Amino acid sequence: MNPNISQAIILHHTDYGEADRIVTFLTPDRGRLKGFARAARKSRKRFGAALEPFAEVQLHWVARSSGDLISLRDAELINLRTGLRRDLETLTLAGYGCELTEVLFDESGIGVEVFLLLQAFLDHLDSTGYSVEARLLLEIRLLSLAGYVPHLQHCAACFGPLPNGPVSFSAVADGSLCPACDSGRAKLKIDRLTLGTFARILLTPLTSFADFKLSPRSRQEGQALLNDALQLHLHRPLKTLASLRRFSPIETLDEDS
Repeated sequence: MNPNISQAIILHHTDYGEADRIVTFLTPDRGRLKGFARAARKSRKRFGAALEPFAEVQLHWVARSSGDLISLRDAELINLRTGLRRDLETLTLAGYGCELTEVLFDESGIGVEVFLLLQAFLDHLDSTGYSVEARLLLEIRLLSLAGYVPHLQHCAACFGPLPNGPVSFSAVADGSLCPACDSGRAKLKIDRLTLGTFARILLTPLTSFADFKLSPRSRQEGQALLNDALQLHLHRPLKTLASLRRFSPIETLDEDS
C-alpha cells in the first residue's frame, strides 16, 4: 500500500478503546475523510497534539483494504490555532464553522474552495476572536459554494425588480419576493439595503474576513435571512448551534434604528 500525504484541517475526533482515535478531517484535494489513528493518545512522536480539533496538519495515511476508515500513520503539526481557545465564544464559533461545513457538504461535494474558506475563517478567529460578521460571512459563502444562495437583488419568482424598503423573503420560495409574487408566502421582511450588503459580500474575495463591519440592522436581518436559508438545506440539527445562540442571539433593533 502506497502512503498518501495530505494537508488537512482536523474537524473533530472520537476516542476509541484505550488509546486509539477516530479522526474526521478536511483536505483541499480529497474532500472530507475519516481515519483511524492507532495509539494516537499514547504516541507523542507520531501524533502529539496534531489531531486536536481545528489544527492544520500534514497527514501521512494509507487506504485500508476494507471499510470506510483510512489508516493514519503520523501527523506533522502546521498550526494548532491556540488563539481559538481564548474564550468560549470564539471556540464555539470555530466548532460551528467546522460542523456547518461538514453537514452542508458531503465528501464528493468538497473542493479546494471549501477548504480555503474554512482555513481563512479559522485563521481569522485565531487572530481576532469571535464576531457576528465572521459567522455571517462564512454562512453566506458556504451557501454560495454549495449552490444554495438565495436570490437577493431581484424577485425569485418573476425575476423582476424589488421595491425600496422592506422586502419579503422566504428561503422556501428561493429568496426575495416582490409584492405581486409574495401572496403571503414570506415570513421575513428584509430591508433592501441589507439585501444589497449581502449581495456585495458575495463579490468580495472568498478568504477575506478582516475589516468587515456591518450595521446593527444588517447583522440582525442577516442572521434571520441566513438562518432561514440554512435550515432549508441542513439534513440534521447542528450540535454546536444551541451553544452558539447563547453568545449570538438574533439581535433586536431599537425603534429608531
